[in-house]
Amino acid sequence: MSDTRFTGSITAMITPMNRDGSLDFTSFEHLVNWQIEEGTSALCAMGTTGESPTLSHQEHHAVIERTIKVSAGRVPVIAGAGSNSTTEAVDLARHAEKAGASAVLVVTPYYNKPTQEGLYRHFMAVADAISIPVMLYNIPGRSVIEISVETTARLAHHANIIGVKDATANLLRPLQVRRAVSKPFNQVSGEDGTAVSFLAAGGDGCISVTSNVAPALCARVQADWQAGRTAEAIAVQDKLLPLHDALFCESNPAPVKYAASLLGLAGETCRLPLAPISEQSRQLVKAALVDVGLLN
Repeated sequence: MSDTRFTGSITAMITPMNRDGSLDFTSFEHLVNWQIEEGTSALCAMGTTGESPTLSHQEHHAVIERTIKVSAGRVPVIAGAGSNSTTEAVDLARHAEKAGASAVLVVTPYYNKPTQEGLYRHFMAVADAISIPVMLYNIPGRSVIEISVETTARLAHHANIIGVKDATANLLRPLQVRRAVSKPFNQVSGEDGTAVSFLAAGGDGCISVTSNVAPALCARVQADWQAGRTAEAIAVQDKLLPLHDALFCESNPAPVKYAASLLGLAGETCRLPLAPISEQSRQLVKAALVDVGLLN
């Protein structure tokens, strides 16, 4: 499993919803196809951006299955399988493997505040339950706790645990993890604003929120960097910065769903407790889309 590697611009997919909160699979299928056509290198479904905490297990399964079916092997599909219940995370991971996912993304358990030993046992339980690759998801801003470098290195001894989505925005982390882990380890940024900086620190790509609405530009950043066109990659990243900032003016994914609605990709509906974004935030998102050249 250690040779599995996800690179480039990987979209953390939104889950389009109708005004009544039901899932809008018509828009979702269009979004999957458009992402692939625009150069996205892999799709990550049912993460936080997909509103996994407020979807039922049945809906979660349906979104994963639909992503795999529509993408039809054209790009890898990373299935969100995170929970603050280890049993639930294992069940979601097993379903993802059965459905044909390329890998699972497992977030640090939120609210429980486990120790590093608890984190180790949680991720090991998921990795032991399946045979497809496991990506750790380190996002202390949402889960409060952080996977330490030492725990990451300890987990990396498991053949199925192949990498990490790092949303710490700490650019020392990829350097420290690379030094601590004794095998090739797939590190991707989980922060759009650090996409290029993370590559410069030895990262492999970015699991992106912005690429829901700007997939071609996000893919170009990654492709330019990989081709050695560093100045071009930095220029595109600079162009995207106002959009990166605007899409996090309120809790993700409410701003990016509003952006998607302005571009005619999907409705802006989120499930409670996520509320529609404020008028001030709407103006900010709209202005950023215009600034980047995605909206007239």
